Amino acid sequence: MEGEMDVDAPDNRGTKRPVEDPDVSQPSQPKRIKALDPDVVNKIAAGEIIVAPMHALKELIENAVDAGSTSIEVLVKDGGLKLLQITDNGHGIDRDDLPILCERFTTSKLKAFEDLTSIGTYGFRGEALASISHIAHLTVTTKTAGSSCAWRAHYGDGKLVPAKPGQPAAPKATAGRGGTQITVEDLFYNIPTRRRAFRSASEEYAKILDVVGRYAVHCSGVAFSCRKHGDSGVSVSTPSSANTIDRIRQIHGSAVANEVVEFEVSDNKLGFRASGLATNANYHVKKTTILLFINHRAVESTAIKRAVEQTYSAFLPKGGHPFVYLDLEIEPSRVDVNVHPTKREVNFLNEDEITEMVCDEIRSKLAQVDSSRVFLTQSLLPGVPTIETLQSPSKDGTSGEKAAATPKTPATAKRPYENNLVRTDSKVRKITSMLTSAPISSPSHPGTSTEPGIPPPSILDDGLQYETIDRQPLRIALTSVKNLRSSVRATMHNTLTEMFASHTYVGLVDERRRLAAIQSGVKLYLVDYGLACNEFFYQIGLTDFGNFGVIRLDPPPKLVDLLQIAVDAEMQEQGSGNDDDAASILTNAAELISRTLVERREMLDEYFSMKVSEAGELLTIPLLLKGYVPSLGKLPRFLLRLGPYVDWTGEEECFRTFLRELAAFYTPEQLPVPASQASKDAPANPAAEAGQGANEGNPGGSVTEDEDPMIQARRVQMMRMLEYAVFPALRARLVATSRMLKGVVEVADLKGLYRVFERC
Repeated sequence: MEGEMDVDAPDNRGTKRPVEDPDVSQPSQPKRIKALDPDVVNKIAAGEIIVAPMHALKELIENAVDAGSTSIEVLVKDGGLKLLQITDNGHGIDRDDLPILCERFTTSKLKAFEDLTSIGTYGFRGEALASISHIAHLTVTTKTAGSSCAWRAHYGDGKLVPAKPGQPAAPKATAGRGGTQITVEDLFYNIPTRRRAFRSASEEYAKILDVVGRYAVHCSGVAFSCRKHGDSGVSVSTPSSANTIDRIRQIHGSAVANEVVEFEVSDNKLGFRASGLATNANYHVKKTTILLFINHRAVESTAIKRAVEQTYSAFLPKGGHPFVYLDLEIEPSRVDVNVHPTKREVNFLNEDEITEMVCDEIRSKLAQVDSSRVFLTQSLLPGVPTIETLQSPSKDGTSGEKAAATPKTPATAKRPYENNLVRTDSKVRKITSMLTSAPISSPSHPGTSTEPGIPPPSILDDGLQYETIDRQPLRIALTSVKNLRSSVRATMHNTLTEMFASHTYVGLVDERRRLAAIQSGVKLYLVDYGLACNEFFYQIGLTDFGNFGVIRLDPPPKLVDLLQIAVDAEMQEQGSGNDDDAASILTNAAELISRTLVERREMLDEYFSMKVSEAGELLTIPLLLKGYVPSLGKLPRFLLRLGPYVDWTGEEECFRTFLRELAAFYTPEQLPVPASQASKDAPANPAAEAGQGANEGNPGGSVTEDEDPMIQARRVQMMRMLEYAVFPALRARLVATSRMLKGVVEVADLKGLYRVFERC
């Protein structure tokens, strides 16, 4: 049968070619490794850097701007595949540099690899012109200020070639103006597969206009123009004197330029300065447009785009997207510009923190101008018009009565089903704000009252004072820390992570069992926030390793005293208060732990911001989350567990076990049942009441009629910290792992409830 198939197959195209001189009797030998031909190498490299005409143009524009040009003209034919010409008035190229202009890795902007840490120009690797010359016919005409004439040179495969057969390949003198004109013809002429992949010239021309438009908006003081070959008019034209808003108006239209707000933010500690323009809530389109420049280089960032879209989700209607121009300047030593062949992406330090600060600034600007929006509302009060227009007073002081007198009926929209409605904004008024609550006095702020759902001023600064220091963040490159971070990512649960990332905090359910309610989508969940916080603070320990804040203890307690408190509590819980041997063993262990912490105080200070003096005093403990204060009553037990539960011998195990104990210390403690609730749930039998008082040694089990003011204040503080510090941080940073599944229970589904009521 197999032989018949071989005979009947007339065409062997698409089948694997046999090895030369096959010999069935001898075993197959491995193929020898050979060096590729330099021409093949250069074409592969060119294909990585020049993917489309827009990439070639981007490289040429950046070179022209680096040359000090104030005018850049672009001419395009057939989407750049037939002709792509860029003319500038920069300082030009010297005649002696033309022979090596298109050789690989020739540049005037880089000498040593270390220069990449301080590079401030666009092109720096010397690959753009070389790559273009291997896949197109390249002509360069240039004239410097000190030259009496211009010079024209033709290039092929990185070397000078004659303009016509038989002529010399050396650059030829010609008439020309100051600057450089680069002409790229027949792009991808020797790579037919790549050339056939382009669908239409108009689509490639649109991409070219996008590149020109981005740099035309950003490069102030430079005039840009772009037109098709044979057209009398230009597609893009911006004068050199135009400001940024005028450039946006000419490139993207007046609808965008009239609705932009300016923002600016900087931080010397993170080494960055950001400025730009963003549209307000009156403008929205179907697709987000972000002009992102990092150190004046047009790049793309999915993380920044996602963060900006989330910022605008609270201001724009569903399906609406903004326009944002962001100019981000970062210290060159913090940026790795050499991570992408086309330099489309860059990596920089503290990306999450910088992105968050930029989005916070945009959010604050949007909130300031949000009062100018126009809404249509329907009133249910008798005697009031059914539809009225609400708008802010005009500049002349009128209140818009004319508009209210002739209301316009809004356009008919598809009404969403009630079972698909989702509460999306955690800042809107909650139902708990309508409930009356007795004022609760705090020891640090006597007489202050809190109303659930309405955050009072300085909600998280209850007696706390924060200060910023000038210490530069450490760049941790320890293999052990990287391995621990990888192990967390390996156990990531995608669905659970997305649920926490999109959740809305509903409220605290049970302080003793540490349960809170959150909403994600149309579902309501009960979350064991003790388990979630334990994993979250461990992850913070890994991500912020070596860069924690500090909580100063004033006056600083002695380690021996704190450990003795933990020893006494341990003996009391075990019921061995009169056992002298057990007391001696625990006391010796406490002294050993104190000596160990004093001996390793330098490592504790450098990696964990835990300062211990030579005299054995605890000066500071790490601050993992601003606005959250751990229970200092757990501090003695935390120090005692650093002895038997931390492996001080191996680096990776030491870090893992210490951070686990630190996370346990930071995990919110169980609080007693409130006195009012306990009185309602108390049994009628006095003997049962006595039995209920001792609840398995759990401090949350004993409830008195008059609750301790310290516990009462801690309860109020815990409610604030969970809502305004912990759960927002969980939403922004938590990588939910599989072990957290046992701490999340779905209790309600809006669609399921509607189905239940439909059957009733």
